Amino acid sequence: MKQGFFTAILIVVTYTVSLGFYVWMGTTPESSMFHAVYKGGPVVSVLMALILMVIAYIVERIIALNKASGKGNIADFVRQLKQDVDSGSIDQAIARCDDHRSSIAAVMRAVFERYKSLSMHNITDRDKKVVEMEKAVEEATIMEMPLLEKNLIAISTIASISTMIGLLGTTMGMIRAFTAMATSGAPDAVQLSLGISEALFNTALGILGGIMGIVTYNVFTNKVDRFTYMIDEAAFYIIQTLSAAKPE
Repeated sequence: MKQGFFTAILIVVTYTVSLGFYVWMGTTPESSMFHAVYKGGPVVSVLMALILMVIAYIVERIIALNKASGKGNIADFVRQLKQDVDSGSIDQAIARCDDHRSSIAAVMRAVFERYKSLSMHNITDRDKKVVEMEKAVEEATIMEMPLLEKNLIAISTIASISTMIGLLGTTMGMIRAFTAMATSGAPDAVQLSLGISEALFNTALGILGGIMGIVTYNVFTNKVDRFTYMIDEAAFYIIQTLSAAKPE
C-alpha cells in the first residue's frame, strides 16, 4: 500500500512539474531550443515526467541501499561477529547486529536467534543445527529482498516504455507535418524538415529516458546481487563457526 501510494504521488508530482516546464517552454522565443522541444507536442511532457521519475528512483535507491549497507565496513563487521562467536558472546553479537542496522546484520541476527533457540532446547546434532540456521538465513533473506529490490520493476518498466512513447510522439509529429504539407498545396522542404526535426525531439527524449532506465536498472540490480552474495558468504561463514562452537 505504501509503495503504491508513493508511486501515485511520484507520478502526479513529476507530471505536474514536467507539464509546468512544458508550458514555460512554449513562452520562450521561437528561435530557442526550448521552443523547438515545445513544438514536439504534448507527448514531450510525458517523456520529461518519465525522466524525472527515473531521477527520483535513482535518489531513492541510493538512499535505501546506503541504509542497507549499515554502519561501518561489512567485512570488519563479520570478523567482529566471528570474534564474538569464538568467545561465546552470542548476546553481544546480537547487540552488534542491532547496532550495525544493515540487511546483512538483520540476517545474521536471525541466525544468532535461531542458534540460541536451538541451544535452549539442548539440540546438539551439528547437521540439524546447520539446517535450522540455514532456514533462518532463507527466511530473513526473503524479508530483506523486497527492500533491496524495491522500485526496480518500476525503473525497468520506464526503460521499456520510454522509447515506445518517444516513437509515438515522433509518429504523431510526422503525421502532423505531412498533413500540413498535403493541405498547403506546393511542397515546402523547409517546413517539412522543420516538422520532422521537431518530431524527432520526441525520439531523442524517449531514447534518453530508455538509456537512463536501463543503466539505472542494471547498476542497482548488480548492487542487489552483490548484497545477496555478501549475505550468503557471511551466513555460511558464521553458520560454520556456530556449528563448531560450544553452546553458551
